[in-house]
Amino acid sequence: MATNNKKTSRESVEECDGKEEAADKSGIWCWIAIVVVLIAAVAIRGRLLAIPFERDEGEYAYIAQQMLQGVPPYESAYSMKLPGIYAVYAVIMSVFGQTQSGVHLGLLIVNAATIFIVFLLAKNLFGPVAAVASAVAYAIISMTVEVNGLMANAEHFVVLPALLGILLVYKNENRRRYLRTLAAGLLLGLAFVTKQHGIFFVAFAALYLLYIGLRHRPIQWISTIVTQIVFVAGAVVPFALVCLFFRLHGTFDKFWFWTFTYARGYTEMVPLPDAWVLFKRQVFLILKESYLILFFALLGIPAIIFIKRYRQWAVFVAGLFLFSFLAVCPGFYFRGHYFILLLPAVAILGGIGFVSLCNLSDKLPASPPRMILTCIIGLFVAGYLLYQQRVYLFYNSPVDVCRLVYGANPFPESVKIAEYIRDNSRPEDTVAILGSEPQIYFYSYRRAATRFIYTYPLMEPQPYAAKMQKEMIDEIKAAKPEYLVFVNITSSWLARPNSPQDIFKWFNSYVNIYYNLAGVIDIPSSGQARYYWNGQAVSHNPESPYCVFVFKKRQ
Repeated sequence: MATNNKKTSRESVEECDGKEEAADKSGIWCWIAIVVVLIAAVAIRGRLLAIPFERDEGEYAYIAQQMLQGVPPYESAYSMKLPGIYAVYAVIMSVFGQTQSGVHLGLLIVNAATIFIVFLLAKNLFGPVAAVASAVAYAIISMTVEVNGLMANAEHFVVLPALLGILLVYKNENRRRYLRTLAAGLLLGLAFVTKQHGIFFVAFAALYLLYIGLRHRPIQWISTIVTQIVFVAGAVVPFALVCLFFRLHGTFDKFWFWTFTYARGYTEMVPLPDAWVLFKRQVFLILKESYLILFFALLGIPAIIFIKRYRQWAVFVAGLFLFSFLAVCPGFYFRGHYFILLLPAVAILGGIGFVSLCNLSDKLPASPPRMILTCIIGLFVAGYLLYQQRVYLFYNSPVDVCRLVYGANPFPESVKIAEYIRDNSRPEDTVAILGSEPQIYFYSYRRAATRFIYTYPLMEPQPYAAKMQKEMIDEIKAAKPEYLVFVNITSSWLARPNSPQDIFKWFNSYVNIYYNLAGVIDIPSSGQARYYWNGQAVSHNPESPYCVFVFKKRQ
């Protein structure tokens, strides 16, 4: 009897080993699939690396350029963003060069890494099919027009460390628990110092760790409290180091004013009725491009509630989605690139919805016909979504893509304006831009004559606007820049009817006394911009309401 029992036990072990080996072999396809997804994403983005910078990219690149020259943020330029994004740009530019192609190459790598982390997270939670579907969903939706996905906005660089930290939180096992928790805190702290919106991912991770500790019976209070302390300590370290840095450099007051005092006022400018209108409009635009992914994401919600093997992760997925959505909301501006923070949660829900629709099992090897059907459905969905974006992703040139996304904003023109300034000035000369086009400073390799590289704050309904205008005027007068650039485009100012007008009155008199017109750039609503330099500029009357004027200091 004993012999038979032993034999039966051995046979059971061999049978289990055989099933695990078969499952491993059947799971190889998912690793092949994610490699294909990454190659495709890299190829599509790689064609469009030379897209001209938009304003935020120009801001990050200029301040990073100054950092590489030894000038810290908030001393070279004012901004309400936390300095992590400038450090990221500085690292990318030091490796890949100080060009838009170099920065977008850095974004390409970050995006590929994020796709892979989405894949790993979904695979651990819901299996290989959901993992591949989630990775495909994120790869496609993160490059769409309405989330400005091809531009190196800060949200891309928030999502990567945040997801890495959340992955460590999910993997928070007994072995090396506190080391993982500390690493998760540090990564999520980095997400926060990259942009303030990252604080919502920190909050999600802290609450989920607390949930893990409290759901066990009996509750291990000491372990739960220590875990929270370790996580919070890790999350605080990056911000503490940032504060220490600016304290030592004597610019802490400016850093704090712009990133918290002014930023808090900035988030209070949009009334709730307007917020709802902005939200509906932006969601509608995103839906037009990605409604199939959002359809699968909606299917994922009942799947994690009613499918038993998914239900154990319902709190995790629901919490990630909720806090990701909250990260989009500060200020209620609902700009397209803010929604990048929500995309990983949407992609993972989409992966769950895809699996539930195909009625697949993660636990048993799938039969060939079922796998073939799954691949056909997946390829159809991905192909259709890419087909919708074909002009944007496959046909247009980088400059045409920029014009398609941003209309008559002077982003392609900034390159040629900067080239003219660089070719007709000395490296030590300064430039002042009346408008919000910091990318011109970056392209020209010339330092700004004023720390106000945006004129938006000067026009906003906030108590510091008039004082900021005076400070900008004083800085320009003191610096006596070699070139003044006036951007006669509404979106570069966003002036309100009640905005202070002091800076316009001052500029009109100041430029007539000390400067000559050196360039006029006419930007039509469609077609190519026309450039008039020196003598041609003086005799040209602008034909378009969108134009840029370049003035050179009189000798």
